[in-house]
Amino acid sequence: MKIDDWLQHNTFHHEVFWDLLNLIKAKEEKGLKISLCIPTLNEEKTIGKEVVLFNSELKKKYPLLDEIAVIDSGSTDRTLEVAAAFGADVYRASEILPEMGDKPGKGENLWKAIYQLKGDIICYVDADIKNIHPRFVYGLVAPLIYREEIKYVKAFYDRPLAYSHKIRSSGGGRVTEILVRPLFSLFFPELAAILQPLSGEYAVRREVLEKIPFPVGYGVETSHLIDVYRQWGLEAFGQTDLDQRIHRNQPVEALGKMSFGILQCFIRRLEKDDMVGEQSEMSAMYRHFQAHHRHYKQVVQEIVEEERPPMITIPAYRRKFGLPDS
Repeated sequence: MKIDDWLQHNTFHHEVFWDLLNLIKAKEEKGLKISLCIPTLNEEKTIGKEVVLFNSELKKKYPLLDEIAVIDSGSTDRTLEVAAAFGADVYRASEILPEMGDKPGKGENLWKAIYQLKGDIICYVDADIKNIHPRFVYGLVAPLIYREEIKYVKAFYDRPLAYSHKIRSSGGGRVTEILVRPLFSLFFPELAAILQPLSGEYAVRREVLEKIPFPVGYGVETSHLIDVYRQWGLEAFGQTDLDQRIHRNQPVEALGKMSFGILQCFIRRLEKDDMVGEQSEMSAMYRHFQAHHRHYKQVVQEIVEEERPPMITIPAYRRKFGLPDS
């Protein structure tokens, strides 16, 4: 599929999916279950509003969602208490598949959600969205319900292409434009058509999620796109314009750490495909610098992008979902 054709046929605006009754009818006709996963770490200020909205609008009023789950990384605030009080199922990532151990990072939450949740489609939505709206779910799951060939739908927002007679820049965030899009343009040109590859909102079929590895840290979204692309091609992706997303911005230092983790995962995949020569060993030490008046200090931090294997290879998962022994 050519990029221009893909942009025309696999890029959507959430407004075309406004008819929730028709969407729910199509979901029920296909016998699909849909799970919402909200990964959290100290999000007590915003998690309540998200759970209330999704529970009232997309579970009770319009039964699009079969479950709403919070998978937590070890919050020290009241995130879990607030989420549970407003109707979410709450889980600590450390208590899911305990025999596999516990690793820090958002990707760990996303990976363990595949085991814990029951949906044929899992929709991931970040917990820090201030302008939360039902479109953050129905805009992502609708292409999967209506189009069986689409397997993975990413969100984009704030600066998408032309809609409603307005022209807006197609740029993403800082790490996207400075790092990820240039890398995609060099090595996976078709993936550069995904407008915001690092967006935290996406919906995916279980049959895809269970077959791909999961970096536990910053590289999870980039790695997903490469791995899905390698197995199913560009036509497996869709993307939906959600108009605007308001959330807290990361400081530049955090963006540097994110970029470092993404690069580790990216290079690992280039090596796997023999697209670059193997290095003897890839350093896990991230270096940045601080200046206090005329004193300068190097700060060295280890960032190791470990990866969880495809969930379908885990014996406990195969038993839980009735799959034959591999």
